[in-house]
Amino acid sequence: MLSIFQKKEFLIDHLSGITDIHNHILPGIDDGAANVNETIGLLEKFNNHGINKFIATPHVMNDYYPNTPDSINAALDTVKESLLSKSDLADSQISVGAEYMMDQSFLDLLEKGELLTLKDNLVLVEMSYFQAPINLNEILFTLQTKGYKPVLAHPERYAYFHNKDLRKYEDLKSRGCHFQVNALSLSSHYGTSMQQIAYKLIEQGMIDFIGSDTHRIQHIEKLSSIQLKKKQLLAISKIVEKTKETF
Repeated sequence: MLSIFQKKEFLIDHLSGITDIHNHILPGIDDGAANVNETIGLLEKFNNHGINKFIATPHVMNDYYPNTPDSINAALDTVKESLLSKSDLADSQISVGAEYMMDQSFLDLLEKGELLTLKDNLVLVEMSYFQAPINLNEILFTLQTKGYKPVLAHPERYAYFHNKDLRKYEDLKSRGCHFQVNALSLSSHYGTSMQQIAYKLIEQGMIDFIGSDTHRIQHIEKLSSIQLKKKQLLAISKIVEKTKETF
């Protein structure tokens, strides 16, 4: 029988030392941090939990967030300049990638060779929450013929892929997709169906990496409240370790 005094396991405690490979901490260029003060607040909050390495991944989304390597690196420079006066954040390490919406504009960027990668040839990509691109297979094929490896952000959040046998996810994996789960999906933050699929993908060994997808400080606060059962912790620990090893 379990003791009522058994130690509770919180997800955030097992993320210490990880590189957060998906976040929106750069100021003023998408729907994440609005300004550099908010960025600093996010970094301080993360630092309290032993997370100080980041790959910032602002949205690149046609007319909504038409970011470029120049705009993204300019925002990074602003953050780095502000960090010079923050001795408590001296250990913070920030590089940049991007979170690319897979649409026609993305194919245009791909043809021009203007993609920012997470590391080496790993590219973070996403889809609309309403429907998958009609040419999704073509996009994935083109990415890989160009030498890139797609990392699909938050696969658990695409409700049109939800089914009992995970067939649609298996098809994506067979096409060379890596999967990155959102840490917040391990709570009911996005809804219980997203939470259930997240755990199902984890249990089936289909998740490769974990990231926070943090946009605002409330997201980090909510991360702090996520408790894990022993079985869940064992599976998620493997994903955390793979993320650490890769990045």
